[in-house]
Amino acid sequence: MIECLSGRKKLYIRLKTKQKGGFKMERTKVLFMAMIAMWAVMILAPAVYAVTAPASGSFAYDVYDIAVNKILKGPIGFVCGASAIVLGAVSAITGRIMAAVPAIIGGAALLKADAITETLGLLF
Repeated sequence: MIECLSGRKKLYIRLKTKQKGGFKMERTKVLFMAMIAMWAVMILAPAVYAVTAPASGSFAYDVYDIAVNKILKGPIGFVCGASAIVLGAVSAITGRIMAAVPAIIGGAALLKADAITETLGLLF
């Protein structure tokens, strides 16, 4: 839309646009680019293998036993996970949503860390 502004001796023509700066893409272009990115990730990702818990007496079972069974599943993991969830709840109540979301997700992941370590895939 063209708007004409006339002063005393000068005539100004200003072009009005609906968009106020920045670059705005159409929705179809954004969806197309997202589909291309998803396709590339699926094609380029190598095979994924599940990690199983080692049997007692096998290589590095002692390290797994201490790290997962005694720390993550034990009282240390529970207290850390529960306190992270409480911290996230307090942050959400006070209005700091961007600090609350990672704290709640991290606390929930810490509480279920034993299941996550068994189902986590290796990208090697």
